[in-house]
Amino acid sequence: MSARSNPRRSNGHRRDMLRRRVLAAYDTCAICGRPVDKTLKSPHPMSAEVDELILVSRGGDPYSFANCRLTHRICNRMKSDKTDEHARALLAGRQEVKSSSMPFKTFGI
Repeated sequence: MSARSNPRRSNGHRRDMLRRRVLAAYDTCAICGRPVDKTLKSPHPMSAEVDELILVSRGGDPYSFANCRLTHRICNRMKSDKTDEHARALLAGRQEVKSSSMPFKTFGI
């Protein structure tokens, strides 16, 4: 597997099974709290997406049901690699986002 490959798709069948399980278990977006229309297809902004609580890039398990939740595509894109609070502020149209909503970063010399 190359360094740039998507770990979510390294076992496509397992990820597809998890996606179906998340879609069956939840009806509302974990970020905005509004209902998710599961009939909408990507790339519609309100289509259903599976979001990881602990990002895969930060060591989260892309195949763990406990690490996944249902979101709207637009909400998940607003969140990106930041917090739910950051995404909610952007969705509410607030320009200023608290620095505590941003991911913690350290800088080397």
